[in-house]
This record gives sequence, structure tokens and C-alpha cells, in this order.
Amino acid sequence: MMPSLVGSAFDSLRLDAVFDQETLRQVYELPSDVAVRKQMTELTEQTQRLIACSSLVLVASADAEGNCDVSPRGGPAGFVTVLDTRTVAVPDATGNKRLDTLQNVVATGRAGLLFVVPGRTTTLRVNGRACVSTRPELLSRLTAVGKPPASALVLGIEEVYPHCPKSLLRSGAWKPEQWLPADAQPTSAEVTLAQLRMPELTIADIEQAEADSLKYRYE
Repeated sequence: MMPSLVGSAFDSLRLDAVFDQETLRQVYELPSDVAVRKQMTELTEQTQRLIACSSLVLVASADAEGNCDVSPRGGPAGFVTVLDTRTVAVPDATGNKRLDTLQNVVATGRAGLLFVVPGRTTTLRVNGRACVSTRPELLSRLTAVGKPPASALVLGIEEVYPHCPKSLLRSGAWKPEQWLPADAQPTSAEVTLAQLRMPELTIADIEQAEADSLKYRYE
């Protein structure tokens, strides 16, 4: 479990935060009929096509104590397999082996997916029951990331919701002219080195480890 924040801005802001849904609703207008009606419990032909175009999905989960996690999963477009209109399977490609998401799913049996299509502004939210499967006949179908995975996250759909494009339009995520220059942010190696707090390591060590990880990503 992550340590709690002590003496932070959060502690101060939490003192007068909103703690009930009625108070929260008073701050906003009611959602439109369209925003309510477009939630479904199964995939349509169109949302299946959207999943087939997605090369990036964000997976949300929580452990038994409610500690939340969102982790990215990527692969060629269509790497997430639609098994039927109420079930999708996400192959678990080689990663850092922490198994944060999979352990959460084993603990709670729940997960949420957000499908993203690069260059497009529509995203698709899919929530529901979840399990981790190692069934060979399933894994043999999920080879889009290079070979059958060690396991797959299987989601039994309870909610399908296509988001409007506002967030991606506001962010300019797909507009190179709005991107910050590369030197405006720390590199991946710089961030990792600061996180590790191991004086014996150098930027070059981390960069080599990252290069090796990418080179052998399917092993």
C-alpha cells in the first residue's frame, strides 16, 4: 500500500472537500439525454470497429483496499480481441513483471478500459467484471504482440460508453504544432534515475537498461 500524504496540500484541501453526491450535483447541470442514453451494456458493430483500430488502451483497476491504478497497454491496432459482444481479451505483453493490474483483478474481479486511437479524438470506455486467464486455446489467439502471452485480462462487459472528443481536442494531443519541445521535459531515463535513488547508477546505465528492455520486449 502507498504511504498516505502527510502535511501536503491535499490534507488542507480535503478539509472542505465535497463529501456527498447531492452537494456535488448542485455544482453541475444535469447531463443531457444523449449523454445518458449512449451508455450500453454490449458492443455494437461500430464500437467493435473502434476497438479494432485502437493500438493503446488504458487499464484501470483497484486492489481490495481501494488503492487505484491505471496502466497502459499497447500493441498493433486490434491487439485487443473481441470474443463476443460482451467480452474482450487484452494480452499481457512482457512488461516490468510487477503485475499490479493483474493482481488487482485477481483481488476484486473488476477492471475498466479506455481505448485510444492515435490521431483520432474518439475514445471508448468499457467497464465490467474481469478475470485473468491462462487458458491455452485463448492465449493462442492473442499473438498480436509477437507470441502468445503468459496470460490475458478478460473483461465481461457491463458498460460501454463512447466519450466525446473534447478532452483530446483541448489537449492538442494529436497536433504536433502544439507539442512541447523534446527538451522541455525530463527524459525517461532521468525520471527513472530520480525515482530509484541509487547513487551508484548513472543516466547511461538507465538508458542502456531501457534500450535492452525494448530490444528484448517479446521475451
